[in-house]
Amino acid sequence: MKKLSMKKMCMLSTLLVTTFGATIAMANEGQAKHAERPNILVILTDDMGYADVGFNGSQDIKTPNLDQLAAEGTTFSSAYNVHPFCGPSRAGLLTGRYPHKFGSQFNLPRSSRSGGLGIPVEETYMSKVLQDSGYYTGAIGKWHLGEEAQYHPNNRGFDEFYGFLNGGHDYFPDKFSKQYNSQRKQGLDHAIFGYLRPLEHNGKEVEETEYVTDGLSREAVNFIEAAAEDKSTPFFLYLAYNAPHSPMQAKAEDMAQFPNIKDKKRKTYAGMVYAVDRGVKRIVDSLKATGQFENTLIVFFSDNGGKPNLGADNGPLRGRKGDVLEGGYRTPMFFHWPNKVPVGRKFNHPISTLDLFPTFSHLANAKVPKSKKLDGKDILPSIQAGTNPRAGEMIYAVRHRLGFSEAAARKDNWKIINRGELDNNNQWQLFDVDKDPSETKDLAEKHPLLVREMVAEMEAWSWTNIQPKWFHIHQEGTQWREQSMPRFHETFSLSTK
Repeated sequence: MKKLSMKKMCMLSTLLVTTFGATIAMANEGQAKHAERPNILVILTDDMGYADVGFNGSQDIKTPNLDQLAAEGTTFSSAYNVHPFCGPSRAGLLTGRYPHKFGSQFNLPRSSRSGGLGIPVEETYMSKVLQDSGYYTGAIGKWHLGEEAQYHPNNRGFDEFYGFLNGGHDYFPDKFSKQYNSQRKQGLDHAIFGYLRPLEHNGKEVEETEYVTDGLSREAVNFIEAAAEDKSTPFFLYLAYNAPHSPMQAKAEDMAQFPNIKDKKRKTYAGMVYAVDRGVKRIVDSLKATGQFENTLIVFFSDNGGKPNLGADNGPLRGRKGDVLEGGYRTPMFFHWPNKVPVGRKFNHPISTLDLFPTFSHLANAKVPKSKKLDGKDILPSIQAGTNPRAGEMIYAVRHRLGFSEAAARKDNWKIINRGELDNNNQWQLFDVDKDPSETKDLAEKHPLLVREMVAEMEAWSWTNIQPKWFHIHQEGTQWREQSMPRFHETFSLSTK
């Protein structure tokens, strides 16, 4: 081997130092970039009432851990879901679009494996956008967006999935296993199992041994601890609890926290909510133990309103799950992010869960495909400034029923609503929901021009909706065609009482 000249040795040394320095700089830049990009944790409950957490006014259900996060962050008094029941609400959340734009107005078919259907793969999920930008992504809990391979969470932008693909699950593993094994021995078709389907981890069935809410909390902690092993990579976790959705099953020790609640349904419901709150404490403790709490945006809300007949309380809102009244799709919500989100602020301007996709994408410095349409907007600057993010803009809600459609839209403090045959015989009403969240004082006759403008704007939006791609029950599809639905020409007629 030839000896290197002094000049060449100096050049080589300079090159090595420069290369090493560049490598260190790139690493530091990557760490700095992560420091600027928060972890994002979405905590979603199922069928929880507007008044069923302490920070939103509950007098009988204790949620100390959620309340503390809410007090240390910003709560929202006028946060709306995309739809008043499960499947379409979740589809809108993850796609950032109204489900009416891609045919997901109904829950997936009740038949085996949802009839092989699911949210169109052409609709990019927020999880995929975040994953492509370098986030470690996880989905835990209820999916309800398709069960075939192409619709599976692991193929829609989630590195990890632990939970169930259908719309619900029993909470007690012993009860579940007994009934599930009994049906299998009888050779009964998988389609009629209902909620009796095993949980899975990344496509492989698992046997859950804990009360399901506790099991989901455990897996969330496992995900957070795994994420902490790579400090250069932020995480996105979509934790979709099925509580307090039916079946109404609570642990005795959780119900015992509410000795003053005498109503059995309410007590069971309270125990289910309390189990979520306990889980949130475990998750927060894990974030703190792994040094990730300060740089984690936590967003909490429910997928739709509660069902009073099962113990929920939507007060002071009128209506329940499935309605386009406020109680059907207005949800308790908070943002928590130390030093980034205002502390102790109540944000009263209307927002939508559609806004989460663009908000998260911006925080992640993620590239949203040019072909991707979004119906929401980045609301974080408005949250920080306390300003209305969509002044003069509409938030829509449409729920189809047998032979008619319920429709509602909110603009600033005003809300128009037409409940078809359910209320006032297909007449449009107008409410100032800032002053009258219970929707008791119809102001349509006092503001006819405003009603006309809002109805016309919503009608134009509605005609860009497409026909449903599926129906939850087969008979609904037959009825849809027989009734010539959606019959928007009737919905948007300008009659007021």
